[in-house]
Amino acid sequence: MPAEHPWTQWHDRLHRTLLRSPELLPDGAPLLLAVSGGQDSTALLALLIDLSRLHHWNVMVWHGDHGWHARSAAIASELGRWCEANSIRMHVERADPEAVSCEASARNWRYDALERLAHQEQRDVVSGHTASDRAETLLLHLARGTDLKGLSSLRPARPLRQNVPEGPWLRRPLLSFSRAETLSICTELNVPIWLDPSNDDRSLARNCIRHDVVPVLEKLHPGSSLRMAGLAERLSHVRDIQAELAELVLQQLECDGVLQRRQIGALSSKTRRVLLALWLEQQGVPPLDAMQLEQLSGRLELGEPGGQSDLPGGWRLSWQGDALTLQPPAEEH
Repeated sequence: MPAEHPWTQWHDRLHRTLLRSPELLPDGAPLLLAVSGGQDSTALLALLIDLSRLHHWNVMVWHGDHGWHARSAAIASELGRWCEANSIRMHVERADPEAVSCEASARNWRYDALERLAHQEQRDVVSGHTASDRAETLLLHLARGTDLKGLSSLRPARPLRQNVPEGPWLRRPLLSFSRAETLSICTELNVPIWLDPSNDDRSLARNCIRHDVVPVLEKLHPGSSLRMAGLAERLSHVRDIQAELAELVLQQLECDGVLQRRQIGALSSKTRRVLLALWLEQQGVPPLDAMQLEQLSGRLELGEPGGQSDLPGGWRLSWQGDALTLQPPAEEH
């Protein structure tokens, strides 16, 4: 294995972050690092290799080749040689380009592939998301319309599969670093960067935010990305508190999987929406958007007639008398 990099301010900063929050990347954990080849993930990989002598991780690399451009296979091959030179195991997954034709389908493909390998290898997944990514995500969700959950996204650690805490976790140790800083890390440590031409494609919403919107905000208010990322973190704390309090209320309103309709109907619409969203999430119902929740909450107000509502994923919510019940999707034969 090549000689370790000298101890830099970047090593010190990440090391101190992990000492303050050891649950973020537990010592000795087997890790599966998602590496695109861009500056964020390669900067993190270099830091993890060096810090492993202190934290004793076992690091493996996953690379997803979307096949979106002519050099994608070459990038996978060059990254593989770099990992081999650094004694790092690497797994490459190649997608059918027609199956990953948009941002959403590509993201789903990556997470499905990572989840399969994480289960197989018994590893937690680590990504190179930064404060810059968190700010971009907040802006995207604001523009599309969102709630507190959307505004507090890109959390430092969460179950890889939502609401399955016993499975692999997704960990993001670079959320206090900016994209400019990951570039500095790669430069100082002489770490190669493999540029993906699709990152300049303005037809992708995130690229428009990154290249056209954020620079304007940074020019008007330098440091705005870090402040937006900090806001997302604080909002995640508010959401955690809200969820804990809502859970206590649900324990009083639920019996054998049935909610007391009259009591929940007597609450304010805002409180009812929060409780409904949490309860449906706990039962495994795919998320409802803000408008769906608003309409459903209105139909459950005290004094409204009984009825039912078809929910995403084939679930059905029914209410009659004092019972609010949830029916799971019909089993396919």
